[in-house]
Amino acid sequence: MKNQSPRVLCIGAGPAGLTAARRLSLSGASVTVLERDPVYVGGISRTEHYKGFRFDVGGHRFFSKSKEIEALWDEILGDQLISRERKSRILYRGKLFDYPLRAFDALKKLGLMESTRCMLSYFRARLSPIRDPRTFEDWVTNQFGHRLYSIFFKTYTEKVWGMKCQEISADWAAQRIKGLSLGTAVWKASVPSWLRKAGNTPKTLIETFKYPRLGPGQMWEAAAEQIQEAGGDVFLGMNVRGLARDSESGVWTVTAEDPDGQSHEYQADHVISSAAIVDLAEYIQPAPPEAVLTAARALRYRDFLTVALIVRDVDCFDDNWIYIHDSSVKVGRIQNFKSWSPHMVPDPELNCLGLEYFCFKGDGLWSSEDEELIRLADEELIHLGLVTPGHVIDGKVIRQSGAYPVYDEDYEERVDLFQAWLKKKMPGLHLVGRNGMHKYNNQDHAMMTALLTAENILSGEELWDVWKVNQDADYHEVGEDRTLAFSERKVPETYRKSES
Repeated sequence: MKNQSPRVLCIGAGPAGLTAARRLSLSGASVTVLERDPVYVGGISRTEHYKGFRFDVGGHRFFSKSKEIEALWDEILGDQLISRERKSRILYRGKLFDYPLRAFDALKKLGLMESTRCMLSYFRARLSPIRDPRTFEDWVTNQFGHRLYSIFFKTYTEKVWGMKCQEISADWAAQRIKGLSLGTAVWKASVPSWLRKAGNTPKTLIETFKYPRLGPGQMWEAAAEQIQEAGGDVFLGMNVRGLARDSESGVWTVTAEDPDGQSHEYQADHVISSAAIVDLAEYIQPAPPEAVLTAARALRYRDFLTVALIVRDVDCFDDNWIYIHDSSVKVGRIQNFKSWSPHMVPDPELNCLGLEYFCFKGDGLWSSEDEELIRLADEELIHLGLVTPGHVIDGKVIRQSGAYPVYDEDYEERVDLFQAWLKKKMPGLHLVGRNGMHKYNNQDHAMMTALLTAENILSGEELWDVWKVNQDADYHEVGEDRTLAFSERKVPETYRKSES
């Protein structure tokens, strides 16, 4: 039997939390959203401001194989979505290589001898692949050969994760680079676009994407406003402190603390959480069993910070971002915010570059003074030859904790243990999104988990298994799609809950 007007509390106002809250509030549910950040909604997809400049925290392309998600973006933001060309390159040994790989560009810049070694390494990997690849290194070597792995994957990946590629699960590579191989990249570079089948283009290779005129946060600010217009509440600066369920009534009580230290209680029939599992486990009262709590606490997350440098717009690269494959510097990726959207930079004579440093919260980089980080970023830009001395005129540091769930050797068992306990003992508590499910999902996948969860709640039945989102290769890369009407869609069968 359907619950016509459920009370739902959403922990977190990122893409997943706001997508679920918007869908529910527009359907008549009573919705409350609690967000820890005192200023911004959007989570890692927020847009921060400084002296009229806007910063995308991480770089977010609005592109999906799901027409339903793309239509939802249009519905939320309308004509504020602009179309942008995708351009990104890899900086290696002082040269910028096109990414996605273009065969002749790579051949010219690597040189004949190195290119020959790469191709021989690739054919060797295809003829004799590593059986049962368990690590990131194994998986990428099978796809590209060990030499190309060493050139274009190893240095950057180890910067991002702060661990050796042999310690990273093959699951991460399979999820993030699925559908991309050397053969695919060469085909994409060599064959005219009219001969390619658009539906088979891996997401890694797309050439254009949509982008909010004022940065990704504009999307989620609009979504929050629409939730409130529909009668829902969105509260910022709210730190959840407790989460308890009455076993008889099934009602949840959520305790949160506002910026002034005042405690507030909310009651709900359902709780949707996009908070990191390691945090959620600490909120639940009474505490989970020791084994479950230990598993949750052992889950790891990678943090990063962006040093946004305001520079004179003289000979700046025009890429959306550049991957830095250079062990002599600490920066891992550099964004050009003006290339994402010129409306994010208020002065046409200036530009804004975002240097991303991957770290763990509390380590040397994270704990450095802002002035020290701005100076480091300036020096590294000059060292890499991307600006000349004296062109940096100001800077701002943005820290982002819990940005990336770490796929280490035992992460899957830990998540499975926590999720199984939750399902059995805590009905009505739903996990969504990247950190909520400890899945390194793209924004569209996080939104899909939220939409399916909202529908489960509205129907009063568990129609959809949200844990299958982005486990189905067809959904992730080929584009199995749901129609736009919720009542008439086609869904990959693997999404639907087993009838047994």
